[in-house]
Amino acid sequence: MAPLAVLAAGAAGAAYLYTTDPHEPGHVLPRCPFRLVTGLLCPACGGTRMVYDLMHGHLAAAWADNRVLLLAAPYALALLARWGWEGVRGRRWQPRPGRVTQAAILSVAVLWTVVRNLG
Repeated sequence: MAPLAVLAAGAAGAAYLYTTDPHEPGHVLPRCPFRLVTGLLCPACGGTRMVYDLMHGHLAAAWADNRVLLLAAPYALALLARWGWEGVRGRRWQPRPGRVTQAAILSVAVLWTVVRNLG
């Protein structure tokens, strides 16, 4: 049930985003709380613009919006697909990344945050 609810919410959000250009002001889209508080870009900043650009076939613009998030997107989509597949089959599934994987994800996020705010 939860995977279908997430799919429905994601489809509704994608439909709204497809018609709303986040590069332009005056839209109703969430703002990054980290950036509002610190003025710095978080590891996911640019993600909404990236998805908008991907939906419109602008790969170079998506790359410019957030390179690391674009590279991580296929892995996140694979995890989401697996969760959805298991949910449709009536099973519960939860990824359990090991400590090394968690440390690698955290290290990449911190490094990306530093690099993109220096440039």
